[in-house]
Amino acid sequence: MRSLFPVTDLTTTAAAPDPSGLLTDREWSLDELADAYAYPATGDPWLRANMVSTLDGAAQHDGRSQGISCAADMRIFGTLRGLADVVIAGAETVRLEGYRPARAREAFAGRRAAAGQGPAPAVAVVSGSLDLDFSLPLFTEPLVPTLVVTGAGAPADRIAAARKAGAEVVIAGEGARVDPARAVRELADRRLRRQLTEGGPRLLGQFVAAGVLDELCLTLSPMLTAGDAQRIAGGPGVTVPERFALASLLEEDGFLFGRYRRADAR
Repeated sequence: MRSLFPVTDLTTTAAAPDPSGLLTDREWSLDELADAYAYPATGDPWLRANMVSTLDGAAQHDGRSQGISCAADMRIFGTLRGLADVVIAGAETVRLEGYRPARAREAFAGRRAAAGQGPAPAVAVVSGSLDLDFSLPLFTEPLVPTLVVTGAGAPADRIAAARKAGAEVVIAGEGARVDPARAVRELADRRLRRQLTEGGPRLLGQFVAAGVLDELCLTLSPMLTAGDAQRIAGGPGVTVPERFALASLLEEDGFLFGRYRRADAR
């Protein structure tokens, strides 16, 4: 893996000196990746998204992201989870991708302990209907209790079923739908400030439309799929496109790993 746009100096080019020592064609260690993708030192919540897209804009192949991913993408995926307080995912993504509880990883244990974090991030499932299978390991076997984020108008019997399964119910909306901005605040109020959303596209689109996404980690896969697969973000568009700034760019085997932050990010 090599850095095309080093994280330590955003004005440095690949041909210029690299004081970080990361500008090499080798596999980066997990510690190096964790340093490169560290959350900003702020007391405010920080919502980061991690998505993958093909050259022609597909976020999935055959309904899943695995077919357009690679080993380096999965290492970054694991690193981002290793840094997060909470992983946020929509109910459909949880079903399609077969979500399981986040696991504790020795490589990040010291870093998490120093930051006052638990052994693994919590998983927060966003669902207005709570049409979820609460007998799955995600709810019955987590290291950290799984959260379900829903609206006040969610079916009472499904809220009761979630709580019976051991999930923490987070109300983040007045009706049946979840308010994305309120979801961010409610999770932060539970000391889950370092937030990572893995989509899917519908949920990411809601975060984008609400103006609460701070950072996008985007893997550009050197593949073409054609077809009618979803983009990384779906749903209603924004009135005025929001500008993001490139923070770093890595490359391995033709895959590009970009990290973009809102131009006005705090």
